[in-house]
This record gives sequence, structure tokens and C-alpha cells, in this order.
Amino acid sequence: MSAAAVLVVGAGVTGLLTAVRCALAGHRVTVLDRGPIPNPRSTSHDQHRVLRTFSPDDPDATRRMATAHRGWRAVETLLGARLLRPTGVVTAWPRERLPALAASAAGAGLRVRTVEPQAVPHLEFPPDSAGVLEADAGVLLAERALEAAARWLGGHPAVTLRPYGAVAEVDADRGTVRLAGGERLGADLVLVAAGPWTRDLVAQEPVVLHRQTMVYLHPPADGARWWRRAPAAGGLGPDGRGWAVPPGDGTLLKISSDAVCRAVDTTADAAAEDQAPWAALLASAAPLTGLHRYTVAAVKACHYAADAQTAGPRLTRVGHAVWARAACGGSGFASAPLVADHIVEVLEDFREGAV
Repeated sequence: MSAAAVLVVGAGVTGLLTAVRCALAGHRVTVLDRGPIPNPRSTSHDQHRVLRTFSPDDPDATRRMATAHRGWRAVETLLGARLLRPTGVVTAWPRERLPALAASAAGAGLRVRTVEPQAVPHLEFPPDSAGVLEADAGVLLAERALEAAARWLGGHPAVTLRPYGAVAEVDADRGTVRLAGGERLGADLVLVAAGPWTRDLVAQEPVVLHRQTMVYLHPPADGARWWRRAPAAGGLGPDGRGWAVPPGDGTLLKISSDAVCRAVDTTADAAAEDQAPWAALLASAAPLTGLHRYTVAAVKACHYAADAQTAGPRLTRVGHAVWARAACGGSGFASAPLVADHIVEVLEDFREGAV
């Protein structure tokens, strides 16, 4: 077949970038979402996400994320939007590991350098640690990326966007979906990338639903200039689990920590959950010095579904023509171009009769 029919369930970053790549490859694409497109309730929707390449203990992951980084640069060019702030990303490590980390980065062809804690005085490092700065990493402007992708898709003749098209059922064997209103749609390939709701629609390998609390801040006036040029940073705080994403291009300073990440059974009770205790726990693990001098702008609870074994994103084939993506936070967002490329490769196999 010359062109396939592709059905994308979920208009988060994975769904939107996959739709873009499929349309570029000459396929007909329909994108469904239970809300507007882009959907501010999607797992992907946030002001910013970190994009880094270096995984010192996993050379394969480093190579994959280098490919993803190039993919994001291509997306920027295609969509005509600035999506990546090259802030650099610094991560804290025990000092005894620094020589090995430098050698690993050099072997991967990455530019890194050691950063002493006093060089980044607004960041709280764990005891006996120093930073490794990945110079070419940075911050993805997540909300801007979703809006730009949706805008591009809305103007493409081979793409149909169907907001408020909630999916009630996916038939993994037949490659069809049933909408909440009863309408059935079929396709040559279906990608279910509906964030926390994916596991309700398809039977995957064990996937855990998580909820995390994030706090958005205004820096103190005397630190605002420093923060405008600050790197994203992780492995911070007294327990080495905190992250700080710097403000800029209309975004706020964001702090997070997996110390406040918890497994939940449903997203339905999120609005009723008191975020104050979780925000207080995040403050105790804060990746910032002098946190009391910062002004809280917002507190947000978000959800993501992750592989039960790796706690990371997963792409699985759940039927002859159905794929499912369980994606988590920043790593799921950053690696979205890899999913898009893989789905296009699968469609090429369809064309050649290999599937």
C-alpha cells in the first residue's frame, strides 16, 4: 500500500509528534483526544521539560537520547518554532565518580565539565558531591512544543484532528477503536498514547500509575539575573533526588523530586487531594538554597504511567496493528521523537508487506 491510515489516541507530545512524522511520510492520520488539542490535562502539558543525553551507566540510552536530541532540532526547524533552550544540564555526583564520568562522556563524544557547588550558589548539592555539566543539553519548552505541533497538524491536508473524541474501547486484534458516543474507527495502525488512561484502554505489560507534585516559583529579586542564565539541574537536595528547571521564555522556576512521587490507583481523586503536605515534603528535599526567599506561584499534581520494572517509558505492541506508549515525565517527553520514528518504521514494513 502507498499510504496507511494511522489512528493516534492521545494528543500529548508522543501522539502529536508521531502524527507529524506519519504525515510527513505520506500517511493519512487521525488524532483523537478526550479534550482539546493540545489538551492542558495531558501528561505532556507543562511549561518545560529537561532534555539531556548523558546516561553514564547506559551507553545505549546515551546513543538513543543523542538521536532524540537531533530529532527535536529537526522538529524545531519543521514547525518553525524555538522549542529548546540550550541552558545546559548539571547533575550532582559523588566526587569519587567524576573521573569515570568524564571518561564515559568523552567516549560518547559529549561535552561535559566538572562544576563545583560554589559556582552554582543557588543550587543545593548533596554532601561530598560536585556537578557534571552537559553543555549541549537544555530545556524543552513543552507547552510551546505541543501548541506548535497541533498548529502544524491542523494545517496539513492528510491530518484530521478530533478534539473531544473520547475513546471508550480499543480492539487490539482488529485495530479499531470505539468512541464514547458509539462511533467505531479503524486504521492500519493505532497508537494509544493517552498517558495515564492508556492502561484503561489496552492490556500492557505491568504499568504503574504515579502522581507527582511540582512547585513553581518566582526567584528573589537579587537572584533573578542569575536564574536567567542558570542550567537545569538534578541529583540535588540533601537526598540527591531533587530537580530544578530554570525560568525563561515565559516559564517559571520549577522544582520537583521523586521523593514526592507516589503510586496511585486512579487520576479521579487528584482534584480533591490536599497538595500542601506534598509541597512541604518537596520543600524539605529542596534542590535550592534559601528556599524561604522564593515566592510560590503554583503547586501542581501531575500523573504519568511507567513501566513497573524500570519506572521509565515503554512502547509495546499489544495487537497486530496496535501499539501502546506508557510515558513518564521528562524522559517520556524528551524521547517522543524516538517513538515517532519507530512508528514510521513499522509503517514502512506495512508498505513492504513484512507485517
